[in-house]
Amino acid sequence: MDDARPASPRAESAPTALWLIAVAALAPFPISALTYAYGPPDLARPGLTVLVTWTALVVAFLGGVRWGLESAQPRPRWPRLAVSALSSFLAWGVLLLHGRIYEAWVLGLFIVIFLAQWLMDHQTPDTPARYPKLSTVLTAGACISLALALEKTVNA
Repeated sequence: MDDARPASPRAESAPTALWLIAVAALAPFPISALTYAYGPPDLARPGLTVLVTWTALVVAFLGGVRWGLESAQPRPRWPRLAVSALSSFLAWGVLLLHGRIYEAWVLGLFIVIFLAQWLMDHQTPDTPARYPKLSTVLTAGACISLALALEKTVNA
C-alpha cells in the first residue's frame, strides 16, 4: 500500500505553460521601457504610452486575480476584496494622469502600486504558493522597467 499523498495544491509549483504566459505578459515591460529610454526619438513617446498602458492593464488584471482567489474562499474577507478592486481603480486613475502631469509621478505611482500589491500577495494567508512567486517575477520585471523609464524621464 502506498502512503504517499498528493502534494497540496497550495504547495505545488506553477506549470510550465503558466510560466510561459507570465513571461509573455512580462515582455512588453522591458520592450517598451527600452524603446522609450534608448530607442529612436520618434518612438520614445509611443514607447512610454505602451509602458503605462500595459502597466495599468497588468495591475488591473492582478487585482482581478486576487479578487478571484479571495472570492473562492469559503468566507471571503471584504477588506481583501475591497483592496483588490481598489488597486484596479488606482491603476486606471494613474493611467488617466499620463500626459496630464509630470510623467515621473505617473511612473513612480505605478511602482508604488505594484510594490503594494506584491506586499499584499506575500502577506495573505490561503494563497496558492505559486501566486506569490509569479507575482514576484511580474513585479520585479515591471518595476525594473518602470524604474528605467523613470530614470530617463527625470534625466531628460
